[in-house]
Amino acid sequence: MLDEVRAQIPFDGAWMALAEQGGTAYNSVASTDLAESSVRYMSGPEMARDIEMAGLDRERPPTSMSDLPESSRDLQSRAACLSAGFHETLSVALYERRGRHVGFMTVLFQSPEPPTRSLRRRLARIVPVLAAGVDPLRTLAASAAFVDGARAGAVLLPGHGVMRLPGLSDDGLLATGSALIEAARDAIDDGQDHAVFLWPLGSRRSPDLYERVTVLGCGSDLHAVVRGVVLLSSAPDRRGLTPRELEVLGHLIEGCSNVEIARALRIAPRTVAAHLEHILVKLDATSRTLAAVRAERAGLYVPLSGSRHG
Repeated sequence: MLDEVRAQIPFDGAWMALAEQGGTAYNSVASTDLAESSVRYMSGPEMARDIEMAGLDRERPPTSMSDLPESSRDLQSRAACLSAGFHETLSVALYERRGRHVGFMTVLFQSPEPPTRSLRRRLARIVPVLAAGVDPLRTLAASAAFVDGARAGAVLLPGHGVMRLPGLSDDGLLATGSALIEAARDAIDDGQDHAVFLWPLGSRRSPDLYERVTVLGCGSDLHAVVRGVVLLSSAPDRRGLTPRELEVLGHLIEGCSNVEIARALRIAPRTVAAHLEHILVKLDATSRTLAAVRAERAGLYVPLSGSRHG
């Protein structure tokens, strides 16, 4: 992307970063002709503070260093640019079309002359394209198309926050701190980049209602900005598995013994053994290990946190 920008705006250095949702930090995703120390500085808290103090984090035309008022010209970022051999910049906050802050970009010039109006207009014209191209939620939203019948979705932010996935509905199950969201985070924290499971909707008296949950993790390079996405869709055919058998399978996938499953579900070990016999038949499996593998691949189980929730 920066190479394409350079074809229209001949700069001497450039830096592009993603904005943390709900925060003021920026995470570097690309740079050109900048020393590693400069990139490290730009990704630090001083740069984020200067961007906010100068009002560069707002939706506005590309701004040069010479545009800043005298009170802003002593910013630490200005001194850092000068020490790296750059005298002028054009900086712009990246906002997607619905007004969500996506990131920040600055192009740097060794010349002390302020950027021309022509350069400013050219950069302003391509800002929407840059924002769309760097927006991680755009890619995540596109991934929802590969999940049949996905009706609701949420993006897992760093920490405990979530936000609605653009293009899909919201759902109370996907609220910040919900048991389902924590189960999705557990899957990602375990190193899974793809997980599918069932989530109980019914009560103890009517336990046969489920949602199908699909969890898609992001690459580690994006973890400071977004961790993954959670999608809800209609539950598939359960192959005759009962609610209790789905819970047993969740424990089986975690490697629990019969005694541990019995203790967790508050049932007798012989009852667990009976459930396992039925599970083997329904999944056409010859061992508990094969049953666990087939259930996990098909998403035919309720995770441990879902069992406690139910």
